[in-house]
Amino acid sequence: MSTTNPYAAPAPAKANSKSRVIVASLIGTSIEFYDFYVYATAAVLVFPRLFFPNAEGATALLSSFAVFGVAFIARPLGSIIFGHFGDKVGRKGTLVASLLTMGIATFLIGCLPTAELDGWTFWAPALLVVMRFAQGLALGGEWSGAALLATENAPANKRAVWGTFPQLGAPIGFILANGLFLLLSMQLTDAQFMSWGWRVPFLASAVMVIIGLYVRLKLVETPAFQKVLDSGEVRKLPLGQAFRFSWRQMIAGTFIMLATYVLFYLMTTFTLSYGTAAKTEEAARAAAEKANKVFDPETFAAGLGYARNDFLVMLIIGVVFFGIFTMVSGPLAEKFGRRKTLLAVTAGIFVFGFTFAPLFDGGTAGVMTVLIIGFTLMGLTFGPMGAMLPELFPTNVRYTGSAIAYNFSSILGAAVAPFIAVALWQAADGSPWLVGVYLSSMAVLTLIALFVTKETRDVDYENNASDGVKVG
Repeated sequence: MSTTNPYAAPAPAKANSKSRVIVASLIGTSIEFYDFYVYATAAVLVFPRLFFPNAEGATALLSSFAVFGVAFIARPLGSIIFGHFGDKVGRKGTLVASLLTMGIATFLIGCLPTAELDGWTFWAPALLVVMRFAQGLALGGEWSGAALLATENAPANKRAVWGTFPQLGAPIGFILANGLFLLLSMQLTDAQFMSWGWRVPFLASAVMVIIGLYVRLKLVETPAFQKVLDSGEVRKLPLGQAFRFSWRQMIAGTFIMLATYVLFYLMTTFTLSYGTAAKTEEAARAAAEKANKVFDPETFAAGLGYARNDFLVMLIIGVVFFGIFTMVSGPLAEKFGRRKTLLAVTAGIFVFGFTFAPLFDGGTAGVMTVLIIGFTLMGLTFGPMGAMLPELFPTNVRYTGSAIAYNFSSILGAAVAPFIAVALWQAADGSPWLVGVYLSSMAVLTLIALFVTKETRDVDYENNASDGVKVG
């Protein structure tokens, strides 16, 4: 008869391997950002014509961007919903749900009829809004879950490095999405691309979602949240707990992310619009006539006149620097601290805003300089956020708090940035100098938020659950 040794050490808890954490956090955000950027690219290249055919020039573009912004309105709601379950049930299940939501919505966009079809003038853009809203809900829960998956599994003094894993999903997703659009536009005629080619990137996302789900379903709960479960410190209402005890951190985190959001959506969405817009009114008129549309000179704003494929290649080159410097930012944030690193980078963003117009006027070399510098700054500012925002919050409200800060910042920054940029571009008669001033102004707000926030590098990341009423 076998006996049990009462003095035997308990079996070690299951843990996620480094490779599993890297793949699960990276592939999830890559898919999520791929889906998001597929829409962002289509919002410039395709949707103004297919879903807003009765609008003119910049008005159609603004209508497309308005739908683009719907997702950012949905993101705070997504952060509340997914944050609640992430802090109450766990990180793993919540991450699976967010990935499914994004994947299904993106796939269905690829199936939508367009407003050019009889009877779909209203319903096509309406359904596009619904799907875009679902994308926003999903991304509202994805980023924080992926950041917590990485940082709550990270070894000591490596949180900022591991926190860059999910951040790399942004440049990877961008390159995949735009690379596929570029390939399709090179292989297809304009008629084929506008007829069915634009749907392929949306439908193809289903394959990546299946892969992402396979990896995430193999995860175990993070050690930090497992401690919350074991100690009974799960809260009945994480949202209420976060607002009661961590409202200052949520406000600070919102403005710490502000310049990052504005910079990114200016560097991607606005630059694509500005770079591919007709350089002269005559060229814009000819393009409108070719598309059988009425040209409205009142809405015309001069751009750089690059061919769509040429500028996409330039953007992809710039995003490579985004990825490289995202990885560089992790060790810098570990060595110098998150706050000091971000203060220096945000000061660089402030200066960069004032170089916007002169560099854009410098021909192709100047445009590439804008893209390389802008995306380099983007990597350096986005990378440390994977550690800093979660470090602002206690473990048992960390998902909710960091998600709300991250996604409310998306409204103040990303949701309105393309719209404001187009309006400023028109107001300046085709010059981007006011857009640069806008970026510098947002950098000032982020600098103020960083100045009033303490360094988070040395916080106790596991044993810091906030006070409040426990579940059960």
